[in-house]
Amino acid sequence: MLGTPSRDRIAERREATRREILDAAWAVAHEKGIAALTLKDVAERVGMRPPSLYSHFASKNAIYDAMFGQAWTGCLEAMTDAASRMPAEPRARLLWMSHAYFEYAVADLARNQLMNVRISADFEPSPEAYAPSVATFEQARRTMAEIGIRDDADLDLFSALIGGLVDAQLANDPGGDRYSRLLDRAVGMFADHLGL
Repeated sequence: MLGTPSRDRIAERREATRREILDAAWAVAHEKGIAALTLKDVAERVGMRPPSLYSHFASKNAIYDAMFGQAWTGCLEAMTDAASRMPAEPRARLLWMSHAYFEYAVADLARNQLMNVRISADFEPSPEAYAPSVATFEQARRTMAEIGIRDDADLDLFSALIGGLVDAQLANDPGGDRYSRLLDRAVGMFADHLGL
Protein backbone atom coordinates (compact mmCIF):
# COMPACT_ATOMS: atom_id res chain seq x y z
CA MET A 1 0.00 0.00 0.00
CA LEU A 2 1.23 3.42 -0.89
CA GLY A 3 1.59 6.01 1.84
CA THR A 4 0.15 9.46 1.82
CA PRO A 5 2.41 11.83 -0.10
CA SER A 6 4.24 14.18 2.23
CA ARG A 7 4.58 16.91 -0.39
CA ASP A 8 2.15 18.66 -2.67
CA ARG A 9 4.36 19.07 -5.72
CA ILE A 10 1.68 20.86 -7.72
CA ALA A 11 1.27 23.47 -4.99
CA GLU A 12 5.06 23.80 -4.72
CA ARG A 13 5.38 24.40 -8.48
CA ARG A 14 2.51 26.87 -8.41
CA GLU A 15 4.14 28.79 -5.53
CA ALA A 16 7.52 28.75 -7.32
CA THR A 17 5.86 30.19 -10.43
CA ARG A 18 4.18 32.92 -8.35
CA ARG A 19 7.57 33.82 -6.83
CA GLU A 20 9.13 33.91 -10.29
CA ILE A 21 6.35 36.22 -11.52
CA LEU A 22 6.82 38.52 -8.53
CA ASP A 23 10.60 38.56 -9.03
CA ALA A 24 10.00 39.52 -12.65
CA ALA A 25 7.54 42.21 -11.62
CA TRP A 26 10.13 43.71 -9.25
CA ALA A 27 12.75 43.62 -12.02
CA VAL A 28 10.41 45.49 -14.37
CA ALA A 29 9.54 47.98 -11.62
CA HIS A 30 13.24 48.63 -11.00
CA GLU A 31 13.91 49.21 -14.68
CA LYS A 32 10.79 51.12 -15.76
CA GLY A 33 9.21 52.34 -12.54
CA ILE A 34 6.46 50.81 -10.43
CA ALA A 35 3.65 52.68 -12.22
CA ALA A 36 4.93 51.54 -15.63
CA LEU A 37 4.63 47.85 -14.77
CA THR A 38 2.71 45.93 -17.43
CA LEU A 39 1.55 42.34 -17.53
CA LYS A 40 3.16 42.04 -20.97
CA ASP A 41 6.59 42.97 -19.61
CA VAL A 42 6.23 40.61 -16.65
CA ALA A 43 5.02 37.75 -18.85
CA GLU A 44 7.94 38.20 -21.25
CA ARG A 45 10.41 37.95 -18.37
CA VAL A 46 9.04 34.62 -17.21
CA GLY A 47 8.51 33.20 -20.71
CA MET A 48 4.71 33.28 -20.62
CA ARG A 49 2.03 34.92 -22.64
CA PRO A 50 0.18 37.66 -20.70
CA PRO A 51 -3.08 35.67 -20.46
CA SER A 52 -1.19 32.83 -18.74
CA LEU A 53 -0.41 35.16 -15.83
CA TYR A 54 -4.12 35.20 -14.99
CA SER A 55 -3.89 31.61 -13.77
CA HIS A 56 -1.55 32.91 -11.04
CA PHE A 57 -2.72 36.51 -10.49
CA ALA A 58 -6.18 37.82 -11.32
CA SER A 59 -4.91 41.23 -12.48
CA LYS A 60 -2.04 43.68 -12.43
CA ASN A 61 -3.48 44.98 -9.16
CA ALA A 62 -3.21 41.46 -7.73
CA ILE A 63 0.49 41.53 -8.59
CA TYR A 64 0.78 44.97 -6.98
CA ASP A 65 -1.01 43.56 -3.94
CA ALA A 66 1.46 40.71 -3.54
CA MET A 67 4.38 43.09 -4.06
CA PHE A 68 2.93 45.51 -1.49
CA GLY A 69 2.70 42.69 1.04
CA GLN A 70 6.30 41.65 0.32
CA ALA A 71 7.54 45.23 0.67
CA TRP A 72 5.87 45.83 4.03
CA THR A 73 6.82 42.38 5.31
CA GLY A 74 10.43 43.26 4.54
CA CYS A 75 10.03 46.58 6.33
CA LEU A 76 8.51 44.90 9.37
CA GLU A 77 11.41 42.45 9.47
CA ALA A 78 13.97 45.28 9.17
CA MET A 79 12.28 47.31 11.90
CA THR A 80 11.95 44.27 14.17
CA ASP A 81 15.65 43.55 13.72
CA ALA A 82 16.48 47.19 14.48
CA ALA A 83 14.25 47.14 17.56
CA SER A 84 16.11 44.12 18.91
CA ARG A 85 19.33 46.16 18.94
CA MET A 86 17.90 49.54 19.93
CA PRO A 87 19.71 51.64 22.57
CA ALA A 88 17.96 52.48 25.84
CA GLU A 89 18.24 56.29 25.87
CA PRO A 90 15.07 57.92 24.40
CA ARG A 91 16.72 60.25 21.86
CA ALA A 92 19.07 57.50 20.76
CA ARG A 93 16.10 55.15 20.31
CA LEU A 94 14.30 57.73 18.19
CA LEU A 95 17.38 58.19 16.01
CA TRP A 96 17.93 54.43 15.75
CA MET A 97 14.37 53.84 14.60
CA SER A 98 14.57 56.77 12.15
CA HIS A 99 17.75 55.48 10.55
CA ALA A 100 16.41 51.93 10.28
CA TYR A 101 13.31 53.07 8.40
CA PHE A 102 15.15 55.67 6.30
CA GLU A 103 17.73 53.13 5.16
CA TYR A 104 15.08 50.55 4.27
CA ALA A 105 13.02 53.13 2.37
CA VAL A 106 15.80 54.71 0.31
CA ALA A 107 17.34 51.36 -0.61
CA ASP A 108 14.68 50.74 -3.28
CA LEU A 109 12.78 53.52 -5.08
CA ALA A 110 10.17 51.25 -6.67
CA ARG A 111 9.50 49.49 -3.39
CA ASN A 112 9.17 52.77 -1.50
CA GLN A 113 6.78 54.16 -4.10
CA LEU A 114 4.59 51.07 -3.90
CA MET A 115 4.57 51.28 -0.11
CA ASN A 116 3.96 55.01 0.26
CA VAL A 117 2.64 56.60 -2.93
CA ARG A 118 -0.72 56.10 -4.56
CA ILE A 119 0.66 54.60 -7.76
CA SER A 120 -2.70 53.89 -9.35
CA ALA A 121 -6.15 55.31 -8.73
CA ASP A 122 -7.66 51.83 -8.69
CA PHE A 123 -5.10 49.98 -6.55
CA GLU A 124 -5.93 49.45 -2.92
CA PRO A 125 -4.07 46.76 -0.99
CA SER A 126 -6.01 43.83 0.39
CA PRO A 127 -6.31 43.44 4.17
CA GLU A 128 -3.78 40.59 4.02
CA ALA A 129 -1.21 42.66 2.12
CA TYR A 130 -1.88 45.69 4.33
CA ALA A 131 -1.42 43.76 7.60
CA PRO A 132 2.41 44.04 7.73
CA SER A 133 2.09 47.80 7.22
CA VAL A 134 -0.22 48.04 10.21
CA ALA A 135 2.10 45.80 12.25
CA THR A 136 5.06 48.04 11.37
CA PHE A 137 3.15 51.13 12.45
CA GLU A 138 2.02 49.47 15.68
CA GLN A 139 5.59 48.46 16.44
CA ALA A 140 6.68 52.08 15.91
CA ARG A 141 3.80 53.28 18.09
CA ARG A 142 4.93 50.99 20.93
CA THR A 143 8.52 52.15 20.64
CA MET A 144 7.42 55.78 20.64
CA ALA A 145 5.19 55.17 23.67
CA GLU A 146 8.13 53.61 25.52
CA ILE A 147 10.03 56.88 25.14
CA GLY A 148 7.03 59.01 26.09
CA ILE A 149 5.54 59.93 22.69
CA ARG A 150 1.88 58.92 22.74
CA ASP A 151 -0.07 61.67 20.95
CA ASP A 152 -1.29 60.61 17.49
CA ALA A 153 -0.47 64.06 16.09
CA ASP A 154 3.14 63.66 17.25
CA LEU A 155 3.31 60.24 15.61
CA ASP A 156 1.90 61.69 12.39
CA LEU A 157 4.40 64.54 12.47
CA PHE A 158 7.28 62.13 13.00
CA SER A 159 6.06 59.93 10.15
CA ALA A 160 5.72 62.93 7.82
CA LEU A 161 9.16 64.22 8.82
CA ILE A 162 10.97 60.96 8.09
CA GLY A 163 8.86 60.20 5.01
CA GLY A 164 9.53 63.68 3.64
CA LEU A 165 13.28 63.22 3.99
CA VAL A 166 13.02 59.82 2.30
CA ASP A 167 11.06 61.34 -0.60
CA ALA A 168 13.50 64.25 -0.93
CA GLN A 169 16.47 61.86 -0.94
CA LEU A 170 14.94 59.60 -3.58
CA ALA A 171 13.76 62.46 -5.77
CA ASN A 172 16.77 64.76 -5.56
CA ASP A 173 19.86 62.72 -4.71
CA PRO A 174 19.23 59.00 -5.25
CA GLY A 175 22.19 57.02 -4.02
CA GLY A 176 23.66 60.11 -2.37
CA ASP A 177 23.46 61.51 1.12
CA ARG A 178 22.10 65.04 0.72
CA TYR A 179 19.01 64.37 2.84
CA SER A 180 20.29 61.44 4.87
CA ARG A 181 22.82 63.90 6.35
CA LEU A 182 19.88 65.94 7.65
CA LEU A 183 18.18 63.03 9.40
CA ASP A 184 19.92 63.42 12.77
CA ARG A 185 19.32 67.18 12.75
CA ALA A 186 15.63 66.81 11.88
CA VAL A 187 15.06 64.11 14.49
CA GLY A 188 16.92 66.26 17.03
CA MET A 189 14.60 69.19 16.28
CA PHE A 190 11.59 66.91 16.69
CA ALA A 191 12.96 65.56 19.99
CA ASP A 192 13.65 69.12 21.20
CA HIS A 193 10.11 70.12 20.30
CA LEU A 194 8.80 67.28 22.48
CA GLY A 195 11.27 67.96 25.28
CA LEU A 196 13.09 64.62 25.01
